[in-house]
Amino acid sequence: MAASEGALFVEERKMKILEFIEEHRKATVVELCGQFRVSSATIRNDLRDLETAGLLIRTHGGAMVKTKTGLEPDMNVRKVQHLEEKRRIAEAALRLVEDGDTIILDTGTTTYELARLLGQKRDLTVVTNDLPISMLLEEVDSVRVVLIGGMIRRKFHCTVASHFSGMNALSDLTVDKAFMAANGFSLEKGASTPDMAHSETKRLMISIAARVVLLFDSSKMGHNSFAIFAPLDKIDAIVTDSLRDEERRFLEDNGIEAMTAGPGGILLDGTPGPAMSRPGEPGPARA
Repeated sequence: MAASEGALFVEERKMKILEFIEEHRKATVVELCGQFRVSSATIRNDLRDLETAGLLIRTHGGAMVKTKTGLEPDMNVRKVQHLEEKRRIAEAALRLVEDGDTIILDTGTTTYELARLLGQKRDLTVVTNDLPISMLLEEVDSVRVVLIGGMIRRKFHCTVASHFSGMNALSDLTVDKAFMAANGFSLEKGASTPDMAHSETKRLMISIAARVVLLFDSSKMGHNSFAIFAPLDKIDAIVTDSLRDEERRFLEDNGIEAMTAGPGGILLDGTPGPAMSRPGEPGPARA
C-alpha cells in the first residue's frame, strides 16, 4: 500500500510540475525545487520523465512548455491533471441535467467526473463512446447506457468512427443534451482535438443533440488542437473553472452561455439562460 501511495505522489508531483510550467511557459530547476520542496536530482528526474512522455522540452537548467497542435497526453496522464477543477466543473454541469433526460457523454476525464454524479438523477439515458463511463454507469440503476460501437482508440479508453464501425447509427438517434470534452478551445476557432477520427465522432454526437454543452478546464482556453470539431455556432453553453471578463463577453455576444464553476459546483454566473432553455421552452435555432 505504501509503495502505491508513493507512486501516486510522484505522478501527482509530475502533473503539478507540468501545470506550473504550462502556466509560466518555462521554469528553472531552482524554481521547481523551491516550489515543490524536493532536491534538484528529483526535479531533473521528473523533467526527464515528462520529456520522454512528450509533455515538455528540457532546457539548460530547466524546462519549457511544449505546444504542438497534435499533442495529446493519454488517459493515465490526463486523469490527474487539474482534477479539482474538473470536479467543480462536473458538479456545476450536473445542474444542467434533469430527471428523464437523454444525454450524450463524450469521452474525457471531466465527463467521467460528471458520470460519477449521475446517480443523483432519475430515469436517465446516457449515450457514450467512453468505456470507463459505460462500466461506471452500468452499476447505476437509474441510468440506461447506450455504448456506441466503433474502433477502440488505444490508451484513450474509447471508441471512434471508422469505415467498418456502427458509429453512423448515431444519426438515427436524438438526445436532449450533449456534454462534450475538448483538448483545446479558442474564441477564434472553437473546440478542437488532436485526432481526426475522434473529431469526426464528436461531430456526429453534436449533430444529434438539441443542446451542446462544452466542459473544459481553463488550461485548455486559448489553445488549438489539430482538428476542429465544434465552431462557436455549434456550441450552446460552456462550463469551465475560470473566464476573463472579455472572454465571457465575447462568448455571450456569440450566443453562448458562459458559466463558471465555483466551489461545490455553484454556477457563479447564474442558472441556465437563453442558450439552455428550460423544459417546455423552445431553444435557439442552430445554423
